[in-house]
Amino acid sequence: MQQKTYAGQPVVTLNNGVDIPALGFGVWQIEDLKVCEDAVIKAIQTGYRMIDTASIYLNETAVGNAIKNSGIDRDELFITSKLWVQDHGYEKAKAAFQRTLDRLQLDYLDMYLLHWPFGDFQGAWKALEELYHEGKIKAIGVCNFTVEKLEELKANSDITPVVNQIELHPIFQQKELQVYDRENNIVTQPWSPLGNGNAGLLNNEALKTIAGKYHKTVPQVILRWHLQEGFVVIPKSVTPSRIEENFNVFDFELSDDEMDIIRALDTGNRLFFDPKDPEWEQKMLRSVADI
Repeated sequence: MQQKTYAGQPVVTLNNGVDIPALGFGVWQIEDLKVCEDAVIKAIQTGYRMIDTASIYLNETAVGNAIKNSGIDRDELFITSKLWVQDHGYEKAKAAFQRTLDRLQLDYLDMYLLHWPFGDFQGAWKALEELYHEGKIKAIGVCNFTVEKLEELKANSDITPVVNQIELHPIFQQKELQVYDRENNIVTQPWSPLGNGNAGLLNNEALKTIAGKYHKTVPQVILRWHLQEGFVVIPKSVTPSRIEENFNVFDFELSDDEMDIIRALDTGNRLFFDPKDPEWEQKMLRSVADI
């Protein structure tokens, strides 16, 4: 498999040898398709080369249109999507993957992830393994998997996930899961890396002091922290100036002390859904309409 370069950006090498840009663009919660398409085109024009979507976001079509209209070669992009829980199981996963390809107007994905560790995720993983071996996916991984679910997957599969995409930001750092991922050569990929605009985080005085030192914003400092932790990070915005701001994080470096200051902000409290919550699991397994 040929190694890619991504416009001179830093990359992280996954456990199967594939390089992924360290900074990408996420499209969760961008429901308006025109807004989504415009934001992805702006991101690509800014320099982002990784785009992260999912079937449940209902915007794969917009992402596909943006890729087609961006003026950038498909081979220069790293495109990720995710399999929703209603499509878990071997046959259903195969069919859902093809629908994702059709909506994205692509003939392969760079990465495909199981979105949550619920339902027949083992059967779905077998389908992903086959699609990987067929060359239709260049890397396969998971989202929101706990240590216990990762162990369960490992016991029944041939391929180790390349990434575990999880809620992670300075006020919820999942340090035990970080250690497990690192020990098992799984890249940690934070979603909602800026804490979904949490006011207490973005107005934190220590972060504001660090930002002032480097003539950066607090979000830029947080994204820099993610990158220096070795994470692959996917901030989202629909505001052109913010899209550019979030990308402008490669020209400074935090000190060890500053990294420790940010590590100390961890409260252990989630802002979103808990994969160990049986009520949340049942909601997702019942129907998309209930989410």
